[in-house]
Amino acid sequence: MPTVDDPTRVFEQERARLVRLAYRMLGSLGEAEDVVQDAWLRWRHVDHSEVTSAGSFLSRTVTRLCLDVMKSARVRRETYVGTWLPEPVALVPDEAPGDDLTLTLMLALERLSPLERAAFILHDVFAVPLAEIAATLQREPPAVRQLAARARKHVQAARPRFPVEQEEGARIAKAFFEASATGDIAALRSMLADAVVVHSDGGGKVLAFPRPIIGIDKVTRMFEGAARKAWIQHARKLQDLWIDGLPGYFSLEPGGMLQTVALDIQGGLIVGIYFTRNPDKLERLARRFGGAAESLSPH
Repeated sequence: MPTVDDPTRVFEQERARLVRLAYRMLGSLGEAEDVVQDAWLRWRHVDHSEVTSAGSFLSRTVTRLCLDVMKSARVRRETYVGTWLPEPVALVPDEAPGDDLTLTLMLALERLSPLERAAFILHDVFAVPLAEIAATLQREPPAVRQLAARARKHVQAARPRFPVEQEEGARIAKAFFEASATGDIAALRSMLADAVVVHSDGGGKVLAFPRPIIGIDKVTRMFEGAARKAWIQHARKLQDLWIDGLPGYFSLEPGGMLQTVALDIQGGLIVGIYFTRNPDKLERLARRFGGAAESLSPH
């Protein structure tokens, strides 16, 4: 491990972890990278001889910057058109996940206060010692322990008791895509739990459902209507993915619209379907997996 005598190298070794931390705090990879860049600018002007642990120092800096950003981010969420979903961060099959914080857990974290969210992510996800979190949040350790415990209680229902195995998740995601792309409503219905919920994020820029659709009958009718209009038929899958810990895929829809689909699977059935269609949130995936640049414009 290099010493802080080489601050640039030290920072670059920490960068990926810091981006992951900021993304878990903010739900936006673009904002996370901006925060880490801001941390880098501050790091350049630090007296490194006074830093005993670069990792701890940088985590503290990034967390505090994120707490500042979250104030304005919450205001923007209040005026967001329709359902807000985190910017999808995707792994191809067999890539190792950085942590076990899934999309459903990230949405549950949105209901927490900024301090609760920070305490939970630092303690439960990144295993930061309690005393270090207390220094970061400028709170006493017992108060931080209470913050983390309260957060853990709130998000407990969103943590699956039995996470889906990769092979089963990939199988169900493949079957879901094939059934939706061919309009096979009977096959789709057989995959859905009675209380399935559909979430769709278009950001007010492309077609999306403004509110969640709840229940197997309503969701089935949604797919039936889409099939009649050929809205979801004849889609082209660009890449199988794991999207924030959930199985799914990236696809090019009729008319040139891009979307990700993430499936929350419990007990072999789909309980949650997450469509991200906001083109601003899909630019990275389009560049990575070959979506045409013109497809990013709403049609």
